[in-house]
Amino acid sequence: MSHPHPELTYPPALDRTGLRVVALGGLGEIGRNMTVLETQGRLLVIDCGVLFPEDSHPGVDLILPDFSYLEGRLGDIEAVVLTHGHEDHIGAVPYLLKLKGDIPLIGSTLTLALVEAKLKEHRIKPYTLAVKEGQRERLGAFDLEFIAVNHSIPDALAVFVRTPAGTLLHTGDFKMDQLPLDGRLTDLRSFARVGEEGVDLFLTDSTNADIPGFTTPEREIAPAIDKIFRHAQRRIIVACFSSHVHRVQQVLDAAEKAGRKVAFVGRSMVRNMGIAADLGYLHVPDGILVDLKRIGDLPDDEVVLISTGSQGEPMAALSRMANRDHKIDVGPGDTVLLASSLIPGNENAVYRVINGLMRLGATVVHKGIANVHVSGHASAGELLYAYNIVRPRNVLPVHGEFRHMYANAQLAKETGVPDENVLLAEDGVVVDLVDGQALITGVVDCGYVYVDGSNIGGTDEALLKDRRILRDEGFITCVVVLDAASGKIASGPEIMARGFAEDDEIFESVIPKVERAVEEAVRNGVRDDHQLQQVVRRAIGSWAGGKLRRRPMIIPVVMQA
Repeated sequence: MSHPHPELTYPPALDRTGLRVVALGGLGEIGRNMTVLETQGRLLVIDCGVLFPEDSHPGVDLILPDFSYLEGRLGDIEAVVLTHGHEDHIGAVPYLLKLKGDIPLIGSTLTLALVEAKLKEHRIKPYTLAVKEGQRERLGAFDLEFIAVNHSIPDALAVFVRTPAGTLLHTGDFKMDQLPLDGRLTDLRSFARVGEEGVDLFLTDSTNADIPGFTTPEREIAPAIDKIFRHAQRRIIVACFSSHVHRVQQVLDAAEKAGRKVAFVGRSMVRNMGIAADLGYLHVPDGILVDLKRIGDLPDDEVVLISTGSQGEPMAALSRMANRDHKIDVGPGDTVLLASSLIPGNENAVYRVINGLMRLGATVVHKGIANVHVSGHASAGELLYAYNIVRPRNVLPVHGEFRHMYANAQLAKETGVPDENVLLAEDGVVVDLVDGQALITGVVDCGYVYVDGSNIGGTDEALLKDRRILRDEGFITCVVVLDAASGKIASGPEIMARGFAEDDEIFESVIPKVERAVEEAVRNGVRDDHQLQQVVRRAIGSWAGGKLRRRPMIIPVVMQA
């Protein structure tokens, strides 16, 4: 991964009095959050999430942090601290525990319940420790204190880490909603208290740092949702993240007022909302939930479906509805409510789904045209408050693309943090805290690890490049058989092509070029099959570039018989 310090090399050994911080994901991207702390030879991991693939990752299901930095050191890990239950913070836990299954997991009750359900699918039974705000736990050289923060999922925590080398406050994802649906405020009193004690390094959520002012309170969107429910003619389909308990709660409340029944659509939605309801985080009105199989027995104007797929994921329920590949047949009079923000990089996929649903006759309501969603992240005004309350000595913006982290860094400087104490890093960059001063000291390997079906880590950039070429440029196969004795062409060249709009006849013009190239190579003494295949590849490639203005994948086959 690129970073603002291209001159960096592998870091020197950590000073015995130092605290090392290495982000293996989440810096320069939205997702894949994972930070490793090291002091006195021991490690603490904060979060272990996934990144969802974009159009440039054909065939990829998930992108994991690169665990290679931890190779040979898994036994040094005291625990993995999980700040909250979103996939970009817990999704990679099963893949880490497959390397060493007894690494303890620490998090809030809901967070651990969500990750345990995920691990059950991987047949892993973890060691867990449930914690709550105000609790302190000592793990070797790490003394952890957990602080309540408000986010778009209940039970989110910040973590204050005391070590002999200094202190660190990691906010996780947070905002400062002053009227949260669950009444659980970001604990600014504790932020101020640890600030008085001294925060040597402050790792702060950057996602909304470039948005001025304050994030809208969750409660302010309820009237907009109620209005949509009052005016909807037929079914209402709400798409949101399968872990967004607060949004689902608002939809359940609106459905009760409107006299509608609710069904969950999508395996992860059913699972997560079942967990949230069992633990008391989701309050389900009596008699409102119905099984999806019973929806057909109800009048359309009494139905609400809560579905996954708000980010345009190809296999999620909403995308399949838009493609008419789902048992729920969307049509005129249906209202689809996208109750989520657009994650950067997902815009095209989401707009494809919106267009598909509207083409089927549905009314689509999203954040761009109605106040139906608010972010779970602190905007610039809230971050300024956080800096002024905590008064950190050093700042390392986390969780966001580079533009978000840059904006966050500027806010820190505006509140008085010296320029040299505000560090901009990206994945793999090593930050050492020694004697109260944080410095960038090196970089470690930190590439993307792709989950491709059942394959983990076997897919690389070269393979993805091949897939992109196949997708965008098509491919040409050319088979040539030579007489082993004379070296003359005995059969072929035979051309087969896929992914071209042109008629097959156009490829006849390249056959003489291939023949001449092969015959000339043989005359010059070339008889090795691999070298002759390269001759065929160059001849077809030159022709395709000039004639078709394309750069297809070329698969030459040369045999001697």
